[in-house]
Amino acid sequence: MNFTRRTKWVRLATRLTLITSSWMLATTALAQEQIPYKLPPQSIVDLVDAPQIPDIKISSDGAWMLILEAPGFETIVEASQPVLGIAGLRINPITYTTVGENSGKYKSISVRDIKTGREFTLSGLPNDLQLADISWSPSNNSFAFLNKTIKHTELWIADLQTQKAHRLMEQVNDSFGKTFQWKNENTLLVQRVAFADQKVPEANPVPIGPIVQQNLGGITPSRTYQNLLGNAHDEDLMGYYLSSSLIEIDRNGQIKETGISGILNDASYSPDGKYMLVEKIVKPYSYLVPIQLFPVEVAVINLTDNSSKTIHTIPLGDNLPISFDAVIAGPRNFSWRKDKEATLLWTVAQDGGNPNQNREFRDELLQANAPFEVNQATKLYISKYRIRQVSWSTGFGIIEENWRKDRTSQLTVMDSKTNKVLRVLANRKSEDTYSDPGKFLFNDKGMLRGDSKGNIYTQGLGASPEGDRPFVMRWNIHTSKQDTLYKSKRNHYEEPLFYDDKGIVYVFRESSTASPNVYAITLKSKAEAQLTHFSDPYPSLQNVEKKLLSYPRKDGLNLSATLYLPEGFKKGDAPLPVLIWAYPREFKTRAAAGQVKGSPHRYPRLAFRSPVFWVTRGYAVLDQADMPIVGEGSNEPNDTFIQQIEDNAKALIDYVVDLGVADRNRIGVGGHSYGAFMTANLLAHTDLFAAGIARSGAYNRTLTPFGFQGEARTYWQAKEVYDQMSPFTYAPNIKRPLLMTHGMDDENSGTFPIQSERLYAAIKGHGGIVRLVLLPKEFHGYRSREGVLHTFWEQDQWLENYVKNRKDTK
Repeated sequence: MNFTRRTKWVRLATRLTLITSSWMLATTALAQEQIPYKLPPQSIVDLVDAPQIPDIKISSDGAWMLILEAPGFETIVEASQPVLGIAGLRINPITYTTVGENSGKYKSISVRDIKTGREFTLSGLPNDLQLADISWSPSNNSFAFLNKTIKHTELWIADLQTQKAHRLMEQVNDSFGKTFQWKNENTLLVQRVAFADQKVPEANPVPIGPIVQQNLGGITPSRTYQNLLGNAHDEDLMGYYLSSSLIEIDRNGQIKETGISGILNDASYSPDGKYMLVEKIVKPYSYLVPIQLFPVEVAVINLTDNSSKTIHTIPLGDNLPISFDAVIAGPRNFSWRKDKEATLLWTVAQDGGNPNQNREFRDELLQANAPFEVNQATKLYISKYRIRQVSWSTGFGIIEENWRKDRTSQLTVMDSKTNKVLRVLANRKSEDTYSDPGKFLFNDKGMLRGDSKGNIYTQGLGASPEGDRPFVMRWNIHTSKQDTLYKSKRNHYEEPLFYDDKGIVYVFRESSTASPNVYAITLKSKAEAQLTHFSDPYPSLQNVEKKLLSYPRKDGLNLSATLYLPEGFKKGDAPLPVLIWAYPREFKTRAAAGQVKGSPHRYPRLAFRSPVFWVTRGYAVLDQADMPIVGEGSNEPNDTFIQQIEDNAKALIDYVVDLGVADRNRIGVGGHSYGAFMTANLLAHTDLFAAGIARSGAYNRTLTPFGFQGEARTYWQAKEVYDQMSPFTYAPNIKRPLLMTHGMDDENSGTFPIQSERLYAAIKGHGGIVRLVLLPKEFHGYRSREGVLHTFWEQDQWLENYVKNRKDTK
């Protein structure tokens, strides 16, 4: 090779960012190319670019409604803003804010006075609004929010009486911890960037020595994480970007220094406002686990004299057992009791945090008043399971506990004066959605909403054999009597937004053909008032037929899926090409696995994970197809993973073929993440499908040896299961065409891009039909308009070539 040709080859190889350092992949470099972004058919582009369904936020007193418009997908330019991966986080080092797939930002806002019906926009807002993190003031007559510009993260306040908004400050640190909160009606507590006036730490180009990790005999398993600390410079960057100084700022922008600074995990005022609970991340740091498992120094600040007392340091959590029920040994989960002036509450594991210890009791709940001595605490409650949350009302508290291994969930009522257990309010299996009583409703002080008779309120999904029917329920803690105050009407899906304690419920009502709008419903008279009139964002789907299917697996387990049929399709027409989209889920009981999921009456929400776009391309689409993996008793679900996904898929295919909807020879299957893993396995072990689409999956379980998804056993404890579940092991069997896409900046635990690169190389090496598309600047969830549309172009091409117009029907 002459010098000129060699130089051109090197330049080409440099541009091909898809190439890894692996010899196997490097040898295929000349078979790769970098192509410009493509657009899918216009029917899909129109749906992607359709306006978002507005979000609604109602103040805690029910007086105000905010109507928020999301901006849709970012541009690739916006997605290309700098991202620093550090300590398991992703932050924008310019704006000091977290970066994610769902930014939670809004581009416009309007306000409605619910009582008068008057709607207005706020004056003073910036032209390029990037509104996020709304927090209502105690009076509910104003709210604070962040505006995330390309240079700063700003704190703003909106006054609903004057209908004006103004900026309070720049340089808010939104990278970690509690960014801001209300102290009182006129003052906010804010995390300010600590080192904005200092230079970013520079890496020493000359190494000072090796990086060493060691383990001197203790059992310290660790799941796979990304964006971890890797060296001393990373530690310096973490300290620079994540450190905040806490300030108090009033409505006029006047700042008061608190003197509190550091990498703040949390900060909260006691209910009487005389103390502040502060949690700081402290050394030693770890290169094995993310910041959420770093040591935390817990201190109480006396705001009267500004004295500080460290009451406990939660240790580094890099040696937790591989179990969803494992927790840190010693005190954890510090918080203020909402029903007391200044009483500190925390939990201590009775089994040392190790669920493998055989103990009758797992957790203990303790409390202390000033001077907050951990060793002199009062014991409130000892639990059979892990304590997850404690909620308070006048006279009682409700302790929520669960045990993930057997899916047990329990609610216990405790007298808040005597600390005696009054009764077990509920004991159920958490995976039993039909019996789910919903989530508690709270007031603006964080207390349970209720009355003097012991009634509290919950709001739930309302899963049932006919599909989800959300509800608002009144629940008496003395008698355990449950009264359903409101339940979504049949043939609609109504999500409760607010219940005002006066007999009016506000709901987001939708159907399979009617886009969501807000209604106020008076429970006693059943009178209804439509409060919003949002236009239909997807007119092209108006005549698409949607059905909730229910069908049996060969072992009798009931399954469900949502079917979308193209406009104009009618019974007796020629069977259609089909796209099945699914995601496996583990269950410990057949009863829970067989429960109906979802609702046939929901209006489509076309996020990038949705397959519904292809109903406009003439496909029958089966979304949220049930893929339950059941392992009852001592059996674990994954012991028979392959057989069960095959049985699930075959049951659905047989059913839709018998309906006359599906052409058995033209069925494609796809999924994202664990759904991609499922897809590759279905192609490796069955001949049910014409082709597959696998997005951002993990395919070699030896690369996640200390557990994955719901699997708590390690590779060495269940080697055969790990090997059998890895489609990489069976790559020679994947002969049906497989399209693989993966975000090049995938941050998700276990789904490193190398997972797709290795499976691609294995299938290619055995002569399979496979295409790998690595998407620049995309995370586990794709976020740029260009990236999403190109992914859809790839999928459309694949489905057209290998499913709809499939030539091979063997």
